[in-house]
Amino acid sequence: MNETTSPTLVPGRHTADPETTPSGSTQERRNALRTRHARGLTTLMTERSDLRGVHALADFVADAVRWSA
Repeated sequence: MNETTSPTLVPGRHTADPETTPSGSTQERRNALRTRHARGLTTLMTERSDLRGVHALADFVADAVRWSA
């Protein structure tokens, strides 16, 4: 990258800039939501094995949660 181009911003990613860094309560809510969604997805994938292979990201998250337990 040269000096004339700016870095590409990725949605959902934050830099170390205090103005764009989420506050403590916002970060806590995001972590709680992330945990709740992972738990819900894992439960769904356990109850509905016919959904395996429908969405690759869902399969990946469910497998990652199972392997981390």
